[in-house]
Amino acid sequence: MQFDRSGFSNEKLVTLYTELLRPRMIEEKMLVLLRQGRISKWFSGIGQEAIAVGATLALDSDEYIMPLHRNLGVFTARKMPFDKLFMQWQGRKEGYSKGRERSFHFGANEYHICGMISHLGPQLAIADGVALAHKLRKEHKISLAFSGDGGTSEGDFHEALNVAAVWGLPVIFLIENNGYGLSTPVNEQFVCKQLADRAAGYGMLGITIDGNNILEVHRAIIEARQYCIREQKPVLIECMTFRMRGHEEASGVKYVPKELFEEWGKKDPLANFEQYLLNLKVLEQPVIDEIKAGIQKEIEDGLAAGFAAPPVKADTQEELADVYAPAPAVIHSTARSKTEKKFINAISDALRESMERYPDLVLMGQDIAEYGGAFKVTEGFVQQFGKDRVRNTPLCESAIVGTALGLSVKGYKAMMEMQFADFVTVGFNQIINNLAKIHYRWGQNADVVIRMPTGGGVGAGPFHSQSNEAWFVHTPGLKVVYPSTPEDAKGLLNAAIADPNPVMYFEHKALYRGISGEVPDDYYTIEIGKARHVQEGSDISVITYGSGVHWALEYAAQHPALSIDILDLRTLLPLDYDAIRAAVQRTGKVLLLHEDTLIGGIGGELAAWISENCFEYLDAPIVRCASLDTPVPFAIELEQNFLAKSRLHDCITKLMRF
Repeated sequence: MQFDRSGFSNEKLVTLYTELLRPRMIEEKMLVLLRQGRISKWFSGIGQEAIAVGATLALDSDEYIMPLHRNLGVFTARKMPFDKLFMQWQGRKEGYSKGRERSFHFGANEYHICGMISHLGPQLAIADGVALAHKLRKEHKISLAFSGDGGTSEGDFHEALNVAAVWGLPVIFLIENNGYGLSTPVNEQFVCKQLADRAAGYGMLGITIDGNNILEVHRAIIEARQYCIREQKPVLIECMTFRMRGHEEASGVKYVPKELFEEWGKKDPLANFEQYLLNLKVLEQPVIDEIKAGIQKEIEDGLAAGFAAPPVKADTQEELADVYAPAPAVIHSTARSKTEKKFINAISDALRESMERYPDLVLMGQDIAEYGGAFKVTEGFVQQFGKDRVRNTPLCESAIVGTALGLSVKGYKAMMEMQFADFVTVGFNQIINNLAKIHYRWGQNADVVIRMPTGGGVGAGPFHSQSNEAWFVHTPGLKVVYPSTPEDAKGLLNAAIADPNPVMYFEHKALYRGISGEVPDDYYTIEIGKARHVQEGSDISVITYGSGVHWALEYAAQHPALSIDILDLRTLLPLDYDAIRAAVQRTGKVLLLHEDTLIGGIGGELAAWISENCFEYLDAPIVRCASLDTPVPFAIELEQNFLAKSRLHDCITKLMRF
């Protein structure tokens, strides 16, 4: 291994050596503890330490890194106390995630580290968001995201690189090519000669380096960082290395040819660098022994503190409270005047007022800038707020959700428009596993709103008409909002943007220009989680939301002899259980109405809760009225038959028989 020390002082060389030694010694101790049964799991990075250490020390300490399993050197080079790291690995409350996360699935803002999830690829888009924040603030900073060779096969990898290239983001994408994705060799992962060759397809700089040479890694990252800042462009760096242990210790290494261990053992990043420094006389053996003794004491002291920490005690109230970041207080309208608005105009007004109120709010979505969006919700916004804050996106839904989260890490607010709610499936992983869980995992808020044009009734067929709100109601950490009136549309969207938690904001396409109502002229918010009592009734209670509210009102107007009580949920997560209970008590007969299909719809959850908690108030079985359990058909005649509205009369008649 050839080292080039030009530009490195003796002091810097010793620092690099010490930081390279620290994760190796910690890992060797962890493997001993694993064999002793004193810890339960370990992902080893032995043989790859030069990449994490060299990269981390090349960045400013306030530049975010998105590490993976084997990047212990990132955490140690950022000076995270070993005792607290060990308590994290042991699942103790004194760790970084209160015992809620394993190994390296955690982040810490004070050290500018963003924790990974097991799906690996989504972390790259978070780096895009952090870099976008730097770019918007004109800061001379970058972000850096790690990927393994296996992770480069994921769609998130390609989306993140494409977005970074198109938007000119100062990001370093760092691939650790260690030859295997768990047991799958690279020749079964890709056919290009080098992964860095892929950079050309995105119009970005790509280089391949020796990932076991600490000086080469460190110098390459310094130069890449300078390039990213100077050119405002991303860089892809492939580090060739080898994993000297299994994917995890339980995996073993039988799938790896023996000769590979012999070949790469000779390229050990620590042993070679140590010998190089000895040959240079930069270090002598007594000094090395002294450095090792200091690190060993740090390890033993940390282990003593970690093992002394008691097992975490479950506190149900704390667990529930930490799912969400605290929401701001409601701002009530003080306007003396109201203006008649269409539903879609109320949404536009909310976006405009929130953009004026929050200078760090960024809007993102396909065609939302000059074109104004598929439904013209943001028409004229780019002229008022500029292209930095009203951003057209590539067709990379997953990467844009991740970018929104990265913006949030840097203190921005982000709104992403799914062109149609149906398209959310390609961003599902980011929403479910990153946005929803991040505050519970390590206290990072996800200040992101995803607007979801939803629903049928407009003859748009099976891929532009689905009601998919129930998918997200099942996910703790998200908030799910679904207004039915222009006034609520504005107030709830303002509230969603003000809220530091991720909000799925459903807006029914058929209501856009089909519903009008008076809307206060000033800025106001409506509390998320509070239902609206639409009208008083004594015969039956219809509990509904979205288009169902208007179906119920229309039916009540057509059947004046029947006294119908209507409750508009407005928010589906969290639910307003007090309002639901009151609706049951008012009539004793409950109809649950929604446009979503029957099986797995939120009506089933509501029926279960009412049965368990309000049984004494019921005078009849709970009846659900929902759409057919089929995809949404295109032909208007078929769609009308599909929709729950076509069965509303039969369901009410059935309920009134009791």
